Amino acid sequence: MSGSAAGSPTRVFLVDDHEVVRRGLRDLVDDEPDLEVVGEAATARQAVARGPALRPDVAVLDVRLPDGDGVGVCRDLRSSMPGLACLMLTSFDDEDALLDAIMAGAAGYVLKQINGSDLVSAIRTVATGQSMLDPATTARLMRSLRGPEARKSPEDERLAGLSDRELAVLDLIGEGLTNRQIAQQLFLSEKTVKNHISRILGKLGVQRRIQAAVIAAHVHENEGDSA
Repeated sequence: MSGSAAGSPTRVFLVDDHEVVRRGLRDLVDDEPDLEVVGEAATARQAVARGPALRPDVAVLDVRLPDGDGVGVCRDLRSSMPGLACLMLTSFDDEDALLDAIMAGAAGYVLKQINGSDLVSAIRTVATGQSMLDPATTARLMRSLRGPEARKSPEDERLAGLSDRELAVLDLIGEGLTNRQIAQQLFLSEKTVKNHISRILGKLGVQRRIQAAVIAAHVHENEGDSA
């Protein structure tokens, strides 16, 4: 959750190899009273070495780094800090790396063309444990996965274990709906939706709803290919 203690600022760790970008991000974040930049890194090696000691709540990671990539950094940092929310900075041509990052546990992603206020909002969103999932971009990611692979995939097997109600909730997650919106659409309480999502994550063996949505979208794309 946001902040190391009640009322304390959300601690943000910036990872980008461009000093100008980091400086701009720092100024943007530090202008907000509820956010605080606690450190920076320019390389994957620096990020993994410095991150844990800084105890950040959110890491803003460039997908592409000179000595590696943000995917590996996300995975390494979250192995030592499971509660860390990783927000990936990406450009339109980073689809493969972005998909890998989501499956590595990233809380979401923003395009580098984002404006400042939207980036600040994104940081706040992932700090509260929510995901930044854009349905249109996710659909585009799924199209990049199309190929001549077998019709039946591990994702199909995992989805087979979900009830009809859980599948309905998962479909709405994939559309980017919030718990409240899902509850309204399915005529359920928010608490019931939250319980369904917890069971869905457990059955799919993932930690974040964005990962579950990617699995569902992958299966739907395969179904569309076979139609």
